[in-house]
Formats: sequence, C-alpha cells, structure tokens
Amino acid sequence: MDGAIGTLVLDHPEKRNALSRQLVDAVVETLSRFTRERVRVVVLRAPLGTKVWSSGHDVEELPEGGRDPLGWDDPLRYLVRAIEECPAPVIAMIEGGVWGGACEVAFACDLIIAAPNATFAVTPARLGVPYNVSGMLTFLNACSLRVAKEMAFTAKPISAERAERLGIINHLVPIEQLEMYAYGSRNRRECAAVCLGNEGTAAHARRCSSDEPSPLRARPGSEANCLRQCRLCGGNSSV
Repeated sequence: MDGAIGTLVLDHPEKRNALSRQLVDAVVETLSRFTRERVRVVVLRAPLGTKVWSSGHDVEELPEGGRDPLGWDDPLRYLVRAIEECPAPVIAMIEGGVWGGACEVAFACDLIIAAPNATFAVTPARLGVPYNVSGMLTFLNACSLRVAKEMAFTAKPISAERAERLGIINHLVPIEQLEMYAYGSRNRRECAAVCLGNEGTAAHARRCSSDEPSPLRARPGSEANCLRQCRLCGGNSSV
C-alpha cells in the first residue's frame, strides 16, 4: 500500500505466475485487506520486464474428465469474483503474455493498461478442454461475441495493438512509460479513479484533471458515465 493505492504483484516466475490455489488465495486475501484498509484503487501487475504476465490456470490443478473444467468453487472463479466485487477500481497493468484464465482475470478488471509486447490468448483449446460458461461471460463483457469465439476456438494470441483497436484494453503505452502511466502523478494519487467528467462528477473531474497523461486522470468534456459512479468519491457527486 502506498497512500490510497494498493499494488498487487504476481511474482512466481518459476511457474510463470500460474494461477495456482496458493497464488490465488494470496491475491484474494490481499484484495480483502485492501478493502478493509479502504484502498481507493488497486493495480494488479507483474514485475517490470516480465515476459509472461500470467500463464493462466495451473494445469496441474485442472479437473479431469473433459467436463466444464472449473466449478463455482475453483480458485480462478474465486479470484474473478473477488476482482469484480472489489469496491475500489482494479487496474490491470500488463506486459508480456496473458494466457488462458489469466485473460479472464485481466478482463475482469475495470481498466487495462498494456505495453506493446502484451498478448492475450485463450489457450484451453490446446489442451482439449472446454472453457467454463461463467468464464465465457467475462469474455463477452470485454469483447464482441465473434472475437470471443475466435479466441476460444483458435487459441491464437491477440496483440495489444489489436486489443486496443477492438476496445478490449483501454490504453496501449510504450513499455518504458507503462508504470508512470498506470500510476499517474504521485502527488495526485488520491484521484486515481476514472472520472470522465459527466454532469454528476464534473467538480471532481476538474479537480483531478492534469496535463500529465494518465488513465487515472479525469477527462473533462466526456459524456461517458463515471466508472462505477466514481468509487473514489464513494459515488458522491458533490466532491
């Protein structure tokens, strides 16, 4: 934790940050702690310079039998729900490969900031297993049906450039600027939620706007609704 920002780093290089039960339990526990500490924004990332953001579900823990592989109580399902239910905005800061279930984890986040070397691939088809239904709903919330089908059927990676063009990620940022862009100005970190300057959050949008480019900064004049009604402000338009 640094002020109002909680940073969560996936750092198990021996398994390419595979989403094992142990790693997922640690992430979910940390998200719970951030909630108790009233963190206002969470950045989910891997160490700088990583080649694989996460290799997805730990294949050693996949159920057998060719059925819908991940039940409601699977660790990955817990992780996705924890991200979706987090009261603070969660920003995925991504460089390197994002494979399988890790795509779903990234897509469950509120914002995705990616370096040009980021790629996204839904890989279960390579293992001959189906993707679970609830997981596919996460993909459909992030991209069109045709793109979700392409990713699930072919297991071929989508580049960060194409992902931005399709609206899957929010911003494509040069790798040397990735960390600065994701966190924004240090002395304005408390404004690290997205206020898009609609009528209800115009005052806050003016306050947290900055000349420094950052997805955490306001963009006055936009007609879009404030993300999750500006959870930074607790949905209070009078801030």
